[in-house]
Order: sequence, then structure tokens, then C-alpha cells
Amino acid sequence: MKTPRSGATSVALALLFIIGVTSMAAAKTFVYVSNAQDGNIDSYIMDTSTGALTPIGKAEAAKLVMPMTVSPSKKQLYAVIRSQPTRVLTYAIDPATGALTQKASAPLPDSMPYVSTDHTGRYLFTASYGGDKLAVSPIGENGLVEAEAIQVIATGRNAHAILPDRSNKFVYATILSANQVLQFIFDSKTGKLTANEPAAVSPEAGHGPRHMTLSPDNKNLYVLNELSGHVTQYAIDTAKGTLTLVESISSVPAEAGLVWGAPQAPAGAAPAPAAAAPKDDKPKVWAADIQTTPNGKFLYSTERTSNKIALFTVTAETGKLTYVTNFATEAQPRGIKIDPSGQYLVASGEKSDRLSVYKIDQSTGKLGEPSRYPVGNGANWVEIVDVP
Repeated sequence: MKTPRSGATSVALALLFIIGVTSMAAAKTFVYVSNAQDGNIDSYIMDTSTGALTPIGKAEAAKLVMPMTVSPSKKQLYAVIRSQPTRVLTYAIDPATGALTQKASAPLPDSMPYVSTDHTGRYLFTASYGGDKLAVSPIGENGLVEAEAIQVIATGRNAHAILPDRSNKFVYATILSANQVLQFIFDSKTGKLTANEPAAVSPEAGHGPRHMTLSPDNKNLYVLNELSGHVTQYAIDTAKGTLTLVESISSVPAEAGLVWGAPQAPAGAAPAPAAAAPKDDKPKVWAADIQTTPNGKFLYSTERTSNKIALFTVTAETGKLTYVTNFATEAQPRGIKIDPSGQYLVASGEKSDRLSVYKIDQSTGKLGEPSRYPVGNGANWVEIVDVP
């Protein structure tokens, strides 16, 4: 009697192993890149054992398709159109193939260079650089954005990004030319944003807050300043949601020869006449994107004039940053993203027809030699999603 039981147990264990391997093999990682000039979104599947990308098609959008974000459910991709009429498109993500299918379109109150969602997936946040405003739009239970914004908030000049904290109780927004980070209390039942007390914090004059990333433990907010290239660390009071400036560290080494920059015209806007400002040929800092690894050990930011990605290490106890080095990357690097496993960084360049995929050294954070893949014109925003 012992032999049959032993055989049955072995068969059962073998079946469980096969099911487990099949389940793991079924999990897929998809990469999406918005191509502003082509008006479409490139899709790829990533081999997480090597970082290799395989193109799986393009989804049509419209000119100046730029910021994107993935729903918390991983079932939808939201892409913002900054050309007229300004709107947000909802795409369904096919969990088997990664293909995008447009399911909805909803108006936005202005050209919005940033988009995110709250952690319940019920509200969409957008910020308008040219329109000096923030907006909250409802997301239906089906994951679609189909209605206009339910709240629009006027800001100082050049609102650039808006992001909820990990508790979903607070929201932060960067205002570049006003040199502020706004802080809000967020009601996840109604979607309403209310100014916190104080309503804003500011770095030293001239920095120009642009993009943000949160530490995994939600204790620190890191803000990349477009005009100075500094990364400013703010400690978060997790009870009140208020920020306290800790320090600012430069991502641009002195040998780069760059001086602090000036605010740029909004995307799609006509350039200012040459006589409107004195001629200045000095190359200027023009920082763009910022990301942290899932384990919180490393932080990266991009600078578009020198075409570089900066690496910082993060001190576990305090969240303080230490600048390490810069890596060459695609021309005018607008967007970077780290895959959910923390193994790879994907970078796009607005003036490049290639993406770079770097393997991240897990002990030092240094980026390996990139593998490069074709992408469309005006590539800027990168999103990566694991779909089980």
C-alpha cells in the first residue's frame, strides 16, 4: 500500500510544479512608449531574463501624445493628447499579448504634461504647464475615463506634475516657474483636493520643480528641478502629509559646463521671438525625469542638454542622496522607467529613433552597456507593467 501512495504523491507534486512553472511563465512584462511626433504608442514585450525588447505593434493616438500612466489594476493605459482637442485616451491592455485597444476618450481642461491616478483607480490627476492648473477626472468602475474633470485648481505659473503619496491621503504638485511644491489633502471618496497647511513649500529660488518620485517607505519625496538639475529631498510627515526640505543635491557635474536654465515654452506652442530675450549661448541645464528602484536603494534622473542619466545612492536610514556618476544615453532624454523587478532601466530620447535598455547592477546601481531598440519620432514617456 505504501508504494501506490508514494507514487500518487509524486505525481501530484509534479503536477503542482508544472502548474507553478506555467503560471510563472504566463506572467508578462510590457513596455509602452508614446511618440509625440508620430502620434502613436509603441508596444514591446520585455524578456525579464535578459531585458530584451520585442516590438508587438503600435497603437494610434494623436499628435503630441505624451504623458501616460497605467491603472492600479494593470488593465488600462491612460495617454494624454496635448494637441487640440486636449483629451485623455483610455486603452485596454490585452494581458496575453500586450496589445492596446482604445476604449474611451474624455476632454481635459488644457494641455497636460503629466498624468497619474490615485491608488484606488477611481480618479485621474493631470497638471497643465501652459494653463497653470491641476485637474481631477473621474474614472468609471470599468476603468474608463469618459467624463470631464470634476475639479480644476488654478496654480502659479507652469504646473508640471501631480502625484499622490503611497497612503493615498495626500497629493503633491510641482509648479516650475512659481518654484513651489503644492501639498494637498485628498478625499478618495469624492476625489476632492483641499490645500494642506501650509499650502506649499519651496526650494531656493531658481530651481524650478518638475518631476517627483516617492521612496518606497513613503517617508521622502524627491523632486527633480528642471532649471538647476538638483534633486531636492523632502521629508514627509506621514500623519499630516506636509513636507520639510532636507537638502538639494546636484545631478549635473561641474565639468559638464552647464549653467542654470530658464523655463521653456509649452509643448506645441510657438517659440518666442529671438528679440524677446538677450542672446545667451551658454548651454543650460534642462533636467527631465526621475525614478527610484523598487527597493529604494538607487535614484536616477535625466538631463536633456548633456544627454545623460545621473545615478544617486540612497541612505536607508535617512533617505539622503549621494551623487555617484552620469551615464550617456539617448539624445534629449525625456523619459526613463524602471521595470517592477528593479533589474532594468528603459530610457527614451525625443531626438533619437532608439530606446536604450540598461541592466542595473544590484549592488552599485551602475548601468551596464545599453541594448538599443527602434522607436517612433518624439519618443518621450515610458511605462512598464507586469501582467500576471
